[in-house]
Amino acid sequence: MNKHTFMNELKYYLKGLPDEEKTEIIQDFEEYFDIGKADGKNEEDIVQSLGSPQKLAKDLQATYLVEKAKIDRSAGSISRAVWAVIGLSFFNLLIVLGPFLFFATLILSLWVMTLSLILQVAMPLLTLVIRPDSFYMFELFFSITVSGIGVLLLLAVYPLTRVAGALFIKYLSFNIRLVKGGTAHE
Repeated sequence: MNKHTFMNELKYYLKGLPDEEKTEIIQDFEEYFDIGKADGKNEEDIVQSLGSPQKLAKDLQATYLVEKAKIDRSAGSISRAVWAVIGLSFFNLLIVLGPFLFFATLILSLWVMTLSLILQVAMPLLTLVIRPDSFYMFELFFSITVSGIGVLLLLAVYPLTRVAGALFIKYLSFNIRLVKGGTAHE
C-alpha cells in the first residue's frame, strides 16, 4: 500500500470525526510521511510501520471521544466514548461494557430513589384532594421527613454522579492506552 491509498482509507474511516479534527489528523500523518521520507524510508515501509488505517481510525476516534467526554460529561458523551472504546477490540466488550452497565445502573437507581423520596411529599397532599376525610397529619409530617431525606440524598447523589463520570472517563483513557500497547509511555 502506498501513501495515497493509505491516506484515502484513513480519511474514509475517520468519517465520524469533525472536519477540523480530521484535517489536523491528516496533516499529522502527512508530516509523519515527510519525516519518514527524509529519514530514507519508502512509502511502503512507512505505511507498514503505521498499521491498518481502519485500526488507526478506530483508535483516533476513541481517543477523540474520550477527550470530548472529559470536557462534556453528559451521559450521551460518555456513552459514545464507551462504544468507541468497545469498538477497539472484542476484549473491550467485557472489560468496558460490564463496568459501564453496572455503574450506570447503580447511578440511575440512586437517582430514581432520590427523586421518588423527594416526590413523596405529594402523596398526602394528593390524598387530601382525592379523599379529604382520610387525611392524617402524621402522614404529612412523615412524608415531609422522607422528602427531606431525599433532598439530603440529592446533595450526595449529584456529586457522586459527577465523580463516577470522571472516574469512568479515566478508566476509558487507561483502557485505550492498554489496547494501544501498554501504559509505560504515560
